[in-house]
Amino acid sequence: MNIHHVDFSATHKLETPAQPEPTGDHPQGLLRERAERVAAIAALHADDVDANSRFPVEAMDAARHEKLLGAMVPVSLGGEGASVQDIVDACYILGQACSSAAMIFAMHHVKAACIVRHGQASAWHREFMCRMVQQQLLLASSTTEGQAGGDVRNSEAPVVYDGALISLERAATVLSYGAQADAIVTTARRAAGSLSSDQVLVVFDKADYTLSPTFSWQTLGMRGTCSGGFHMAAKGQAVQIMPQPYAEIHTQTMTPTAHLMWGGVWAGIAATAHERARLHLRKAARGAAQPPGGLVHLAKARTGLTTLRAMLQDMLNQFASIENNPAALSALDFQTAITLLKVDISEHAVASVMASLRACGLTGYREDCEASIGRQLRDILAAPVMINNDRIATNLGNSTLLVETPHNLQNH
Repeated sequence: MNIHHVDFSATHKLETPAQPEPTGDHPQGLLRERAERVAAIAALHADDVDANSRFPVEAMDAARHEKLLGAMVPVSLGGEGASVQDIVDACYILGQACSSAAMIFAMHHVKAACIVRHGQASAWHREFMCRMVQQQLLLASSTTEGQAGGDVRNSEAPVVYDGALISLERAATVLSYGAQADAIVTTARRAAGSLSSDQVLVVFDKADYTLSPTFSWQTLGMRGTCSGGFHMAAKGQAVQIMPQPYAEIHTQTMTPTAHLMWGGVWAGIAATAHERARLHLRKAARGAAQPPGGLVHLAKARTGLTTLRAMLQDMLNQFASIENNPAALSALDFQTAITLLKVDISEHAVASVMASLRACGLTGYREDCEASIGRQLRDILAAPVMINNDRIATNLGNSTLLVETPHNLQNH
């Protein structure tokens, strides 16, 4: 994909409310502008990344060059203090270029957000944040293991203590770009005698762990995320454990930022599919006696894209209004809304990309032309599957049974 095929004026940015740009004084320019430069490089290599199921090294090198990997770190620790809105916007830009690079960028920043929002009371984690900026460390996430599968709120492997030292051995059945990361942020049981739901979040530097491959990553889409399985053996210090329980980190930061940042990636994929379909039909309409037959599907694709962008921006605004209020973030109403966002936006994104494919017809089905939407369709199908919507809906349904129906319109 050539990045210049995307109509940036129409699709490239989310409708951010007017506000001062927090990263405007960065010597390399606005975060958004730097993300666009990374996207231009990512787009050049996206087809090869997909075809060869390889890590998007060029895009990640560009992100490091643009100093994007430490953008969320507070200014006091050398970063830019970038907001979740800033990062979601960057995810949307990158999603239009290379799905795998964008998802890696999103997953990195989910973990960065957890450390930034919950690690500032710890001297070790403050020093780690400084290194995130100085060394542009790429963070991988390990939350899926063994029989627990995708249930991130339960861990099998415990932290083992030896005085001030710790160790952890974990069967990480899915560990995205684990072999390429500079550090791994992992969940674990607090101790051998703890319940599986009594979890901590631990940051391990690359020198702290070894990874032994257990499962390969041969998938329909999102191939460049290199999300194979590994046996992880790690050793470190007890101070590398995040000071707050993972239960709090999960509800206040992990879930909201993951669903918002992933949503930015998925919306970006849908935007590129729509733009390819629009340009294809516009070309087909030139000199034609009748309008192209795919216009109704293009309208559906556009409606779906507009809907998911609006849903994403609305939830970004909600999160921004309560992001410093732990009680509001943990409240069932917000947790329900942010969880449903993941389900709804992933389904809308799939529908929008599919409509774009149908708008192009056989041309979009081919993989040897500019209007091809095959890669975007394969990648977007990961949205409801990799973090399974059925599992999410089941877990959400159980919790909503506990909430009584309000009896009036006003809150008291």
